[in-house]
Amino acid sequence: MTPIALLLLRVSLGWLMVVWGVDKLTDPAHGQAVAESFYLGLGSGGTFLNVAGIFQVLVGVATVLGLFRRLTWPVLAVVNGITLVAVWKSIVDPWGFFLEGGNLVFYSSAVIFAGILVGWSSIEQDSLALDRALNLD
Repeated sequence: MTPIALLLLRVSLGWLMVVWGVDKLTDPAHGQAVAESFYLGLGSGGTFLNVAGIFQVLVGVATVLGLFRRLTWPVLAVVNGITLVAVWKSIVDPWGFFLEGGNLVFYSSAVIFAGILVGWSSIEQDSLALDRALNLD
């Protein structure tokens, strides 16, 4: 059961990165609004959003396929770790009882980050990855 669970985890987390990347490429206004709302406006420029979107799609596809896992898992952790920091109020106080700006929807960032750590720490057990089949790991 572990290989199937790790495959599902890897595919779902990688696909999330693809979705975020495609969103930046197809709806730059949304990407800009997100950057301005959560990242202090950093990365809200069109060129940055395009590069970031392409990067996220490539990392996401590699993650889904299980290619370059020793590189993609840390990249996912950094990207999602930045998101986790950006929405910290939603992690600490998801209902906004004490901290203005908390939002229950963003609590899932903590779960996503934890899933990434599980995937990263389980590379050896992830036997259904393409880099394992190609002896690239």
